[in-house]
Amino acid sequence: MIQEWIFHDSHHGLFRCPFGAVPCNSKLSLGIQITSDEQPEQVLLRLWKGDEERISMNLSEGVESRWMYKAEILLPSTPKLMWYYFIIVFKNRTYYYGNNEQQLGGIGQIYDHIPPAYQITVYREGATTPEWFKSSVMYQVFVDRFSAAPMAKSEAPSVPSHFLKREWFDSPAYIRDPESGRVLQYDFFGGNLLGLIEKLPYLKELGIQIIYLNPIFESSSNHKYDTGDYHKIDPMYGDEAIFLKLCSEGKKMGIHIILDGVFSHTGSNSLYFNREGTYPSLGAFQSTQSPYYSWYRFREHPHHYDCWWGIDTMPNVNETESSYQYFMLFQENSVLKHWMKLGVKGWRLDVADELPSSFIKNLRRVMKDSDPTAVLIGEVWEDASNKLSYGEVREYFLGDELDSVTNYPFRKNLLDFLLGHIDAEGLHFRLMQLYENYPIHHFYGVMNLIGSHDVPRILTLLGEAPPQELLSKSEQEAYSLSTTQRTLAIKRLKLLSLFQMSFPGVPCIYYGDEAGLEGYADPLNRRTYPWGKEEHELLDWYKTIVPLRNQLDHLQTGTWSTIYAQEDVYGMVRQIEKGEDVFEQEKKDGTSIVLFNRNPEKRAVIELNLDNWCRGALMDYFKNEEIHLNGTTRSLTLEPLEAKILMQR
Repeated sequence: MIQEWIFHDSHHGLFRCPFGAVPCNSKLSLGIQITSDEQPEQVLLRLWKGDEERISMNLSEGVESRWMYKAEILLPSTPKLMWYYFIIVFKNRTYYYGNNEQQLGGIGQIYDHIPPAYQITVYREGATTPEWFKSSVMYQVFVDRFSAAPMAKSEAPSVPSHFLKREWFDSPAYIRDPESGRVLQYDFFGGNLLGLIEKLPYLKELGIQIIYLNPIFESSSNHKYDTGDYHKIDPMYGDEAIFLKLCSEGKKMGIHIILDGVFSHTGSNSLYFNREGTYPSLGAFQSTQSPYYSWYRFREHPHHYDCWWGIDTMPNVNETESSYQYFMLFQENSVLKHWMKLGVKGWRLDVADELPSSFIKNLRRVMKDSDPTAVLIGEVWEDASNKLSYGEVREYFLGDELDSVTNYPFRKNLLDFLLGHIDAEGLHFRLMQLYENYPIHHFYGVMNLIGSHDVPRILTLLGEAPPQELLSKSEQEAYSLSTTQRTLAIKRLKLLSLFQMSFPGVPCIYYGDEAGLEGYADPLNRRTYPWGKEEHELLDWYKTIVPLRNQLDHLQTGTWSTIYAQEDVYGMVRQIEKGEDVFEQEKKDGTSIVLFNRNPEKRAVIELNLDNWCRGALMDYFKNEEIHLNGTTRSLTLEPLEAKILMQR
């Protein structure tokens, strides 16, 4: 970006100090530089913190027509978002300086009207996120599709009549009513918790410390997001004893279990609503005298009620209703406490933006009372620091709600870079936007995913498959990448997964991505794990880079900065010096320079002075070659779709 005659850069300590999100009751210095023969009559900082404040800035330096104005502000004692821009007044004209049009932070621009503002995230003093979590690697499991193990006759479930049993390598598909689109028959493949227990050694070898499970409570569907009984494991998956064994066996291997908490709605076929009369309870659908009636919002009882995205098998609940919170959170055997006692280490909150802030805060408090080191993750698809939901700016990262979120912006940024939609500089500024807006303990604790059950498989996207909306359902099911496309996709996924393992945050692998699964969106992104048919080039790669992250403290909680961002090549440095990481924890010293060339056809030659970050010699990890440093700029070559890790010896 070109420096204009009025200039502010929120990433530079001369203009904003300290950088990024800041705790309550601290001080923040803001500055703006004006290059002009004429000194401004007035320079104002326009600050918004719930109400508007205009602060006269003081001239701190004026040399050769260059005027630097500064203001120091005391941040509020209450966590909140604040916003600012500048007003520069001359005799004949007033200028505004604010955030750039992309609102990415950093260098802004001049406007002749009220500009977009810069964000300041002010979080609660002393707020933290679990240290163990920030150093972990996650693995997401859709239980029915991961691994099947025989169950004892006494444990084997009776299969509901509306379920269709498929063979393990069949394609998943919903059987729908052609007119209404309603699902008439769900398919299932037989994956269960015993199968997952059998595969714990595989996950241990891969380097996993956390398993995040899609919903496992009793439900009428294969996806289990329409909960039938929050206190019961779905019989198709096992029972409470098997789940307890999963938690205990996982713990022996250093693997924690996180559950999917679907608390914004239940199933219509549930203990609580009981529209189909399946349960012996008196459900809200059956009677206004039901103990669960107040949980739901009926427009006209019983057939007209509020439901999730208009799907009548998922009636929404009123999460602020006291009896609902008592059942879910507060009573002795509440849903939350029940599963925490069995060894659950945290929760991923489904559709967090549809849960009231008061509910999330109460849930967090109860969870932390049960286990102060447990983690609370919210499903959030945007920048979680300023998420606007139903007219409310959410407070996810202000200190009393979430520890982490599903970092879909990370996924989008990396996909856009690899597929050529943005260049390396654009990637840098997008990453810096989150770095600036998120409190540091959240930035290092976000769930960095590149695949999930809600998006097409990453290989399909990286192989440049036709857009899903251009294909019929049958064409989507039949589609697979050509040999050329798949080769390209695998090379790109190697780069993307290495970036994921090298970047601050908690990497999350969606089951089967490491084994080469393809597929468009639901249900094709939920194919079974290809046991015996894995893509070994990919699997071996993951078995290299995940343990590497686990071995190197600086790839987990070391400092991060971009060191090169031009056209096709992005480079970053991760570093721990003098035995302390970003959070002042005692860790091993180390430095890694990680470089990526996203161009599939052209090699890149870049110039870097590696002595800016390292001394002595570096090891090219993948080539096992030594690079000696001599204090001068070095020429480094990256082949098409090549990544390098240069590690301090």
